[in-house]
Amino acid sequence: MHDADPSPPLLVACLCAGWCTACQAYGPVFAELAHQYPAVRFAWIDIEEHSDALGEPALDIENFPTVMLLRAGQPQFYGTVLPHPGTLARMVDTLISHGALAAGQPCPPGFADAVQKVAEALPTRG
Repeated sequence: MHDADPSPPLLVACLCAGWCTACQAYGPVFAELAHQYPAVRFAWIDIEEHSDALGEPALDIENFPTVMLLRAGQPQFYGTVLPHPGTLARMVDTLISHGALAAGQPCPPGFADAVQKVAEALPTRG
């Protein structure tokens, strides 16, 4: 279990689609990671279910799982990740310990704010 307290708060959002078999397989892995990092907020966001709140950038996502890591509402990483437990765990560990990650793809303007708001409205994952 990783008890490090990232400061400011860290959000790990998985942007998924209910029909996506990769997302369905990744769901339990993501939930287990949420248990391993109790000081980090994890949110599983179905981009189609929340398309009104997320806007056009969500509907432009073509590859899954797509992950957004935000620190205090600022995107630290946005992009597709390999659906392996160790990949996301290493990213979270690096962000906690070093405060930065290698860049993913550019985050569309306003999309991080929309993801943050939807994540805050969802129950805690895990």
